[in-house]
Amino acid sequence: MINSILDNDFYKFTMQHAVIKLFPKARAKYRFINRGEHMFPPGFASALQEAIAELAKLQLTNREKDFFATTCPYIDPTYFDFLQGYRYDPTEVRIEQNGGELHIAIEGYWYRTILWEVPIMSLICELYYELTSQVRQGDDEVAEKARQKIMRYKQLGITIAEFGTRRRHSYTAHRLVVQALQAAGEGTFIGTSNVHMAMLNQTKPIGTHAHEWFMFHAAKYGFKMANLLGLEHWSDVYRGDLGIALSDTYTTDVFFTQFDKKLTKLFDGVRHDSGDPLEFADKAIAHYQQNGIDPRSKTIIFSDGLDVEKVTRIAEYCRGRIGISFGIGTNFTNDVGLPPMNIVIKMVEAYPEEAHWTPVIKLSDKPGKHTGDENMIALAKQILEIP
Repeated sequence: MINSILDNDFYKFTMQHAVIKLFPKARAKYRFINRGEHMFPPGFASALQEAIAELAKLQLTNREKDFFATTCPYIDPTYFDFLQGYRYDPTEVRIEQNGGELHIAIEGYWYRTILWEVPIMSLICELYYELTSQVRQGDDEVAEKARQKIMRYKQLGITIAEFGTRRRHSYTAHRLVVQALQAAGEGTFIGTSNVHMAMLNQTKPIGTHAHEWFMFHAAKYGFKMANLLGLEHWSDVYRGDLGIALSDTYTTDVFFTQFDKKLTKLFDGVRHDSGDPLEFADKAIAHYQQNGIDPRSKTIIFSDGLDVEKVTRIAEYCRGRIGISFGIGTNFTNDVGLPPMNIVIKMVEAYPEEAHWTPVIKLSDKPGKHTGDENMIALAKQILEIP
């Protein structure tokens, strides 16, 4: 199911590198959220625990280390030495099953636990389909679907990255999809969020940071400083590389008030991950224009639940107004003739150095995607003056 420590999203490694440099004593807690209310079969927790125990055997090989270091020269060499010595510790993960309900909690130093989210979600999906005896379409059909999609994207004259590790049907389906995209998508397919798949297909790992980066900053510095200091610290580590800023941890409107002129000029663009994409495009364009910047010199990465129809609508709306690119996840890696799972694992508490356990939250542009402690959500809305 997972046979490489690099079978994970790139932004987990880039954040881990930054956490080691800036917050090595911070601790974190994560929790599994079953948005789709899937019912898990008897014995699922035991099977998942066994699969997680197997992850402890993974280690970075010399070949993987050479690929990663050569591809990402902006990451310190010391980090790759650290990663070669890193081992997953299954004692950081607690799993319980009550009937069809699954409960997962992760706790430990943030620099260690940050790598758990993506592989655990991948394992949950693959085991769920296997243990519920759901059979996907054949290899040829899965690959052909991906090929047809990338050909349609090629006709739009846009660039596409694959972002589907977390909710993929299986490792095999994921590999088939990336191979098909790479083979048919020259000039359109620009890479994958999965570092292992990038190495296998000699393409580029794509990503920057995730919501948890800003959620931790809110716990340490407060909601009003979370976006600004999160991006300042990111630029301190990467010095202009990895320059796409995630915009919706505390709503887009709040983000743009904290995305000051320095950061607006420094970062290459922004990522859209919730809410209406066309409204977001208008807000981003207006923000750049207000700061005397040609929006066409910047890029929006759209990554929220995309399919061919949605991408087409966004591309036609934005063409000639601002740079655009797209990160497509589940519609690539779990379009196999079965209903995809709707699950997430989110940071729920953070323990900054010399502080205490603090609930962390996310206020996306889609209210149904708010996550975290209800009292803290109410407090954040009050502080940030969100209706």
